[in-house]
Amino acid sequence: MHAAKTAIARRLRHIRQQHPEGPFTLAGLAERAGVSKRTLASAESVDGTNLTVETLVKVAHSLGISRVGYFLDDQVFDQVNSELEWLKKMRSQRVESVALRQSAPAGSPAGSSLNELSHLITHLVSTAEAARATLEDLPRQDLPDDTQP
Repeated sequence: MHAAKTAIARRLRHIRQQHPEGPFTLAGLAERAGVSKRTLASAESVDGTNLTVETLVKVAHSLGISRVGYFLDDQVFDQVNSELEWLKKMRSQRVESVALRQSAPAGSPAGSSLNELSHLITHLVSTAEAARATLEDLPRQDLPDDTQP
């Protein structure tokens, strides 16, 4: 039980400090989630008293995280953080919105196609960043001056 409380404390602290709309103070996140500051402080200190699944759901949803497994499952934690990091990068590039359409073949779960799309976008962003870095490392060639005869 102590290991679970420690993981929840670490993840709560991480998302509070690293969220694209943050960082949030304990008071700010508590207000946003509709929970007490004392409850969040207790959860982050691994005390965990009065920490309920309902509280974790409120905190997750207040931050736009629909997968409440974020606080309990390593894979969900890593995937959501990857998506939030992608969102931060998009915002830093001043991308204001992205239109996504979901189409899944009959019989396939819709969530898996969104998951595949998320991985594809993450891969595209990584590839674009690598290409930009490569281009920046290339020596610049002097271009002819159009003003000279």
